[in-house]
Amino acid sequence: MTMALPLYELKEQGNQIRRSSKSIPSNIAEGYGRKRYKADFIRYLVYALASCDETSSHLQLISVIHFQKEPLTELLNEYDKLGRKISTFLLYVKRNWKS
Repeated sequence: MTMALPLYELKEQGNQIRRSSKSIPSNIAEGYGRKRYKADFIRYLVYALASCDETSSHLQLISVIHFQKEPLTELLNEYDKLGRKISTFLLYVKRNWKS
């Protein structure tokens, strides 16, 4: 989707969307790698959730500006679901994870 943006947005918003979306699974993986330390695991899950929120924010802006005829509703809904899943897992780790 980002590659369909105008050139000036491709380098600005497009790049930011690609970076923030890629950091979501990277932060989850890094946190899981530190699962022995509950506080570290939680911190990286919070980073993943923040990256998910950041991606959604950028997508909303791009949708309003460049996709007025076909809004990015489905993609935004998927990021909303992902954010809820990360939040649920974060609560599980906070309540039940053994260090």
